[in-house]
Amino acid sequence: MLSLVPMRVETSDRAELVTQLIFGESYEVVNTEVNWLQIQLATDGYRGWIDFKQHTAVTPEYFNEWKTTSHARALDLVQLIHIKSVQIPIGIGSYLPFYDGSSIRVNEERYAYAGRASAADVRPSQVQLAAVAANFLKFPYLWGGKSVFGIDCSGFTQQVFGICGYQLPRDAYQQVAHGQEVHFVEQTQLGDLAYFSNAEGRITHVGIMLEGQKIMHAHGEVRIDTLDHTGIYNQDLKRYTHQLRIIKRILL
Repeated sequence: MLSLVPMRVETSDRAELVTQLIFGESYEVVNTEVNWLQIQLATDGYRGWIDFKQHTAVTPEYFNEWKTTSHARALDLVQLIHIKSVQIPIGIGSYLPFYDGSSIRVNEERYAYAGRASAADVRPSQVQLAAVAANFLKFPYLWGGKSVFGIDCSGFTQQVFGICGYQLPRDAYQQVAHGQEVHFVEQTQLGDLAYFSNAEGRITHVGIMLEGQKIMHAHGEVRIDTLDHTGIYNQDLKRYTHQLRIIKRILL
């Protein structure tokens, strides 16, 4: 078991990182090729290739139980889990399978966990969302990343909403299908998701709205900028960096 496993678009360590498998997440193997396994995540159905050496097998019974259970998530930026003399570092947003307040379970083994954890079955709120999102400030940008050591824009929104009990798809163009449209920037509320398009009109960026028309998003780092009807204005660069396409409200 590892804290983080890269999932790639092809069977090569040089291939593009499409996302990351985070600790405690469950998946099924859908294809094999030499020393690589193509997996599909139980959370959002995302597919990618992992090195077979980084695979942790679970029983079919465990996998089915995992899929039908709500799991707590780690809230500390970095924490440790322990089993005997082995300790594994895990980051914020990691899954805590079958957490009982002091330990988690993978297959039939129990691992001690003494860090903070989210509730396993919660309804997201604006206050909770803002508090969770604040932990991600200054995380560096990484294409395909979902961790404290590197995260992309949709990985950021997926992690924040996931910790708060709402499962979003992995990519921005998939996430935009969720929620109800907010027609004017002036009507945004904390927790709304703003989406941005490229020159071809494709959704390529997403961020979480804060109060006062501020937006938190991953662009170089997880940062806070200003949003108006044109898009995101970066005060440091003194220019617009993203063109606004649509705003959606998830917390109805």
